[in-house]
Amino acid sequence: MTKAISGKKKIRWHIAAFLLPAVMVYALIMILPLLATLKLSLYDEINSTVMFVGLENFKKLFTDPNWSEPFWNALINNIWLFVIHMCVQNPIGILLAALLSSPRLMLRGFYHSAIILPSLLSLVVAGLVWKLILSPLWGVAPSLLELVGLESLFLPWLGKEAYAMTTLSLVSVWQYIGIPMMLIYSAMLSIPDQILEAGECDGLTGFPAFWKIKLPLILPTIGIISILTFIANFSAFDLIYASQGLLAGPNFSTDILGTFMFRTLFGSQLQLGDAHMAATIAAVMFVIILVGVCVYLFGIHRRLRRYRFQGTA
Repeated sequence: MTKAISGKKKIRWHIAAFLLPAVMVYALIMILPLLATLKLSLYDEINSTVMFVGLENFKKLFTDPNWSEPFWNALINNIWLFVIHMCVQNPIGILLAALLSSPRLMLRGFYHSAIILPSLLSLVVAGLVWKLILSPLWGVAPSLLELVGLESLFLPWLGKEAYAMTTLSLVSVWQYIGIPMMLIYSAMLSIPDQILEAGECDGLTGFPAFWKIKLPLILPTIGIISILTFIANFSAFDLIYASQGLLAGPNFSTDILGTFMFRTLFGSQLQLGDAHMAATIAAVMFVIILVGVCVYLFGIHRRLRRYRFQGTA
């Protein structure tokens, strides 16, 4: 009887006591404002009276041309921003991490610091600096291209609708490429030497060793980087606002969901502020990010872990 009583698991109340302050702060800063935003999206001001309208604001956002056209334009730009980061930033980050992990590379610490340094800059500073660099009037880009005889290639990239979003996306890639590089580099350093030595015994060195040994082991890290990129891109705001202003010119070609929501909330020279529609846009942004995170956690992450273990078997 004594053994049965002693075998019961004790409730560790001290764990709840340590977690409670963090949970309270998180709820106060994140959960409560989120719930308030979702509640605000279900109301509207009609004849100076705030009334419950249900999903009417969402219907207006998706069907009313005055709202749907700028919304879909901002969403498409957000998707393009994410695609460029996935297709440019992450592959280059993997390549840089692979080069930095090579024991034959000289001045490895210098290259590591030089690549990670732009990510320490403020997005506002980066946006303004690149706007000055690419300016056709006082920027240094035309002069640098002229020095190498490529002045004909210069275009006002931030002033043309067809190139502005791509240009700003590449600026963002330049600034944050050090983060995936650092994470992947750390993942490569954590690979046990015994695995690499076993691969060398089987004749796997250089690129074959990276493809068949290292890549399967760092796939979970690549997956985490991808979902972090997704979250950051669909909540972006600073770079567009700093370089192109609140109207996200030219002609809203660089408008994303963040600037669209900010402009809707506080208003601009073209429209009045509408807190209820801004909350509706914020709610849609939350749903998009939530769906992306759920797809990663319950779909991609499990498969990556399974592939990782199969690849090292």
